[in-house]
Amino acid sequence: MTDRFQVGVIASTHGLQGEVNVFPTTEDPNRFKKLKKVTLHTQKGENIELDVQGARFFKKFVIVKFKQFNNINDVEKFRGCELTIDRNDAIKLEPGEYYCADLIGLSVEDEDGKILGTISDILQTGANDVYEMVREDNGEKVYIPAIKDCVKNIDIDNKKIVIHVIDGLL
Repeated sequence: MTDRFQVGVIASTHGLQGEVNVFPTTEDPNRFKKLKKVTLHTQKGENIELDVQGARFFKKFVIVKFKQFNNINDVEKFRGCELTIDRNDAIKLEPGEYYCADLIGLSVEDEDGKILGTISDILQTGANDVYEMVREDNGEKVYIPAIKDCVKNIDIDNKKIVIHVIDGLL
């Protein structure tokens, strides 16, 4: 399991006072209003903990002000850098919900215990998520709808997902 979750990527600067436009990569962009700290991952490999002073919304972006920066020149170099939070600061899940980051890399088995492949990505389509699986036998990608008829069990602790192989899936 991952200890950090990406919540956004700095797209550009905003104004002259050190604010940045952040493209949110979290399911709930409103969470930026409640965030106190984030970690900035620079292109040089540095991890800088920042205090969120304020957040507001403009079009598809969250305009974020950090306490550490008060000038456009301080933040220009962070364009394209990701912002992460600690797992403890993540949105709490309801029973039966999972963080996408925790599903990546899980083994996929059929109901008879035969290993079919590994989850490589999660696609969020709107209606339901779709799990991208790389097949064990030939490396092809298969797309598994994350619906109750197909996904029978997700076991994070044992790193596996059990699916019912519906007609035409494989």
